[in-house]
Amino acid sequence: MQTSQHVLFERSEMKDRHLVRKKISEHISDKAKLPILIFPEGTCINNTSVMMFKKGSFEVGGTIHPVAIKYDPRFGDAFWNSTKYSMMTYAFNLMTSWAIVCNVWYLPPMVKEEEEDAVHFANRVKAVIAAQGGMSVLPWDGGLKRKKVKESFKEEQQKRYCQIV
Repeated sequence: MQTSQHVLFERSEMKDRHLVRKKISEHISDKAKLPILIFPEGTCINNTSVMMFKKGSFEVGGTIHPVAIKYDPRFGDAFWNSTKYSMMTYAFNLMTSWAIVCNVWYLPPMVKEEEEDAVHFANRVKAVIAAQGGMSVLPWDGGLKRKKVKESFKEEQQKRYCQIV
């Protein structure tokens, strides 16, 4: 990590998030620097869906070069289901698989439109990536795997269900 310019931060610290946004803005304004690789989901999912993107990556401006990545599990599954397999079992399965095959699509560059906020821009990029990979779009983030569901989210889903019924 010392050979490249990683930006490490604690997501729960507001001060760190502002510092990261500032560092990203400075980085993209310097045309001599290489592009930044960001995984805006913040976590991995099981290769079927694209979760909510964290908006911070889309607040700083600049051009986004979306990349859709989807693993082909025919020879070995790269996804680690931590509720089903221990780290040792996962590592063993990964190391003894025939191959890890991954499809990668480099999509056309995207720029935030004038009337668009960071959340809408992130959702537009997410939809393009999901469509290319043949995956579904999820309106929630990876935190649901590890945390209790917020009451406001439950209420929103209940309202949507009531409208359908």
